[in-house]
Amino acid sequence: MNPFIEEYSTDEDDKILIARSLQGDKDALESLLKKHQPYVFNIAWKMVHNPIDAQDITQEVLIKVTTKLSQFKGESQFRTWLYRIVVNHFLKMKKQTREESVSTFDSFGERLGSIENVELTELEREEQEAEIREVNLACMSGMLLCFTREQRLVYILGELFNADHKVGSEILGISKENFRVRLSRARKDLLSFMNNQCGLVNKANPCRCYKKVTTMVNNKRLDSKNLLFNREEFDSFKKYISKNADQALTLVEDKYRELHDRLPFKKDFDKKTFLDEIINDEKIISLYNLN
Repeated sequence: MNPFIEEYSTDEDDKILIARSLQGDKDALESLLKKHQPYVFNIAWKMVHNPIDAQDITQEVLIKVTTKLSQFKGESQFRTWLYRIVVNHFLKMKKQTREESVSTFDSFGERLGSIENVELTELEREEQEAEIREVNLACMSGMLLCFTREQRLVYILGELFNADHKVGSEILGISKENFRVRLSRARKDLLSFMNNQCGLVNKANPCRCYKKVTTMVNNKRLDSKNLLFNREEFDSFKKYISKNADQALTLVEDKYRELHDRLPFKKDFDKKTFLDEIINDEKIISLYNLN
């Protein structure tokens, strides 16, 4: 269940798993980490735009959570305690590769403009449908890098994960009103950029994903055999994260939201992943006397 909505009802289950973990139950610790791993990973992925970097960051965060688990005293909800660690880590970590290349909407627009447009026939567009979608998803994800890290976290939690203002403000350590204002400002900034740049939101704009595919393939910025965003095993945020039904949107905002809802959400992980490395680490085993 999405831990960022007010209706989150499994915090008591988390506390049971914590108690069992601290008593040396390795399976309980694995269950606790596995439960929150998808959310930590997908926040990281949207923060840094690269799933490989996101995996390393997720491992770092979950190690930090594991080693500090005994410090959780139950004075707040576990989700608040856990995702404060996540947020603090993301704010303080060194800049990742993609963060170095994009920092503002202007610079991102310039990068898009520098990619030569090449027209495709209808048949070519059908044949390269997967690559076109990859460009679209990569572009939507890349736009998030135009925010500061603080803005990015507010937007990711509030817009993509549909975080309740109370929950979001507690995790970020700001007031509910401040969370609301920051989220509203981020939405407006992103919508303004897309309305002036993206042909899918505003047909008056010349920028189209399919026109960028040929150049990106030729420049090896897109590998048809190794797509990072458009893969069958990924869900979408629209499918995985429930949205509020009472939001009145304009036609432009509807299209803007629809595009962001397409962003991929990775929910399944290979059984043998860094999670195994964490719970089988000798220091962790010794710390909690796991068995």
